[in-house]
Amino acid sequence: MAADPTRQGFFPGIADATERLGRSTTGVIELMGHWAVLLSESLYWIVMGPRLKQPVRANAAVQQMMEIGIFAVPIVALLSATIGLMLAMQGIHALSKFGAEDQVVYGVSLSIVREFAALITGILVAGRSGSALAARLSTMQINQEVDALQVMGINPVRFLVAPALIAIVIMIPALAFLANIVALLAAGVFVSVDLGISLAAYWNQVFDSVTLGDLWHGLTKAVIFAILITLIGVSNGASVTGGAEGVGRVTTRAVVQSIVAILVTDMLFVFITTR
Repeated sequence: MAADPTRQGFFPGIADATERLGRSTTGVIELMGHWAVLLSESLYWIVMGPRLKQPVRANAAVQQMMEIGIFAVPIVALLSATIGLMLAMQGIHALSKFGAEDQVVYGVSLSIVREFAALITGILVAGRSGSALAARLSTMQINQEVDALQVMGINPVRFLVAPALIAIVIMIPALAFLANIVALLAAGVFVSVDLGISLAAYWNQVFDSVTLGDLWHGLTKAVIFAILITLIGVSNGASVTGGAEGVGRVTTRAVVQSIVAILVTDMLFVFITTR
């Protein structure tokens, strides 16, 4: 049989590269299909569970809301204040070259409300709670606790995934809203001290530059980030292999994939909404 000319001689490596690309594309499509099924099933149990006398556990959702949201308030506030201060410093430094330092409020407020509050909150929750979700589910998978739930007639998605989805979807926008307030306040304090603008004048400029649509822009992205974090954490936790080492691998992979997904989604969202 004659040798394949695409593998030997004329175009060496092209067939292998094409095959790898095809396998990667197929894997991505399969993964997105898995996410769609997981999300659909979670929403089904959230909506239809009470009618089927199998409601999603409210206590579990509230407990995870505490872990994801309330316990994360200090770190979210600290990072948000830092971001607000950095944006104010950089904005004043850049605009001082044009003698337009008093316009810094418009750039800082829009950057925080539309972009940075939701982005920082999503990345923080991905590293803090997305990893915990993947680790918990992977440990249960290794210990065959998920199989035990199925044997007892308990749907794992209703029991494990739906409460986490409810908690994250509620708490990330709430944390993003808190991040908006803290970051704008920190930036306002720096602007007031550095430029001699009163806080009242600062907040008037903020309200003049930021609309309700800008706020919904950021909060909508926060909801999308929450769904991505949940789906990535659950899918990685369910695919664990290799015992304790596997738990570490899927936890790290869940964090990396969540952050990448957040950044790519943010870029696409901004591109679509600004056309």
